[in-house]
Amino acid sequence: MTEIKPRFEFRAFAQNFGMVIEKMRKLSPCEQIRESSEIYIMSAGNNENNTKIRDNKMDIKVFVTEKDGLQQWNPRMKGEFPMKAEKIRDDLFPAFGVSLPDFARDEYTLVQYLDEIIKPHPELSAVKVFKRRFAFTVNNTIVESAELLINNAAIQSVAVESTEIQDILKAKSMMGLNEYENVNYLLAIKRIIGWEDIPN
Repeated sequence: MTEIKPRFEFRAFAQNFGMVIEKMRKLSPCEQIRESSEIYIMSAGNNENNTKIRDNKMDIKVFVTEKDGLQQWNPRMKGEFPMKAEKIRDDLFPAFGVSLPDFARDEYTLVQYLDEIIKPHPELSAVKVFKRRFAFTVNNTIVESAELLINNAAIQSVAVESTEIQDILKAKSMMGLNEYENVNYLLAIKRIIGWEDIPN
């Protein structure tokens, strides 16, 4: 069985990327447009586990390493609601790094999980994220531009992904992204909801 090699990623956020998007579209036709509504679970306890819910499915990715200004993330857990309380306690909550709540049920639907477990917890927050994503290929890398609503705050994102670091670095340069900060979804959302400071 072939081992799946985790990709490295560069991601930036801005109100408007201007010339970056123009360069991207000159370098590659748009290959796909996707829309999704997701819920990210923010935790005051850590910045290394990216936890999101889409289509009733839970997905957790863990930060692996950073190299040449790029970040590598790897799947940690996948699950689907309804979800057993035991799985939430043993597999999910260790990723949050916060105190365990009391579990009044043996199994939770997504709504019950959000209303009874996440919302009352003082160190957790459920953040709604709507994404409209446009896919491109630049210098053999997966490139994405995205129009986002994060708790109804409008912002844009551009990402470059590949298993090959040098391909990402060259694609960044080709699109004019070298002056942008690499910011993952966890940090970007925490800045928007006021959990992390925005750099001057």
